[in-house]
Amino acid sequence: MPGGSDSPGMRYAGLGIELAATVGLLALLGWWIDGRFGTAPWGVLLGALLGLAGGMTHMVRVALGATRTGADGGSGTGGPEAGGS
Repeated sequence: MPGGSDSPGMRYAGLGIELAATVGLLALLGWWIDGRFGTAPWGVLLGALLGLAGGMTHMVRVALGATRTGADGGSGTGGPEAGGS
């Protein structure tokens, strides 16, 4: 496989799968809550929205971390501001 499992493409594909799994699992939990307490469709909607918010937050943090790591030469310190003088 070209690039191996550490390539950026595989990393971002994994993030997409994590996002879909988070939304799906929380929506499934909301569906169960709807069935248990008769609150349809609010449990599914709330679960899906929470999953989307959490998954997107994680995705943005990972993407910003990758940007910072690439911008400062790979040290992962957070850019030129982190150097101090």
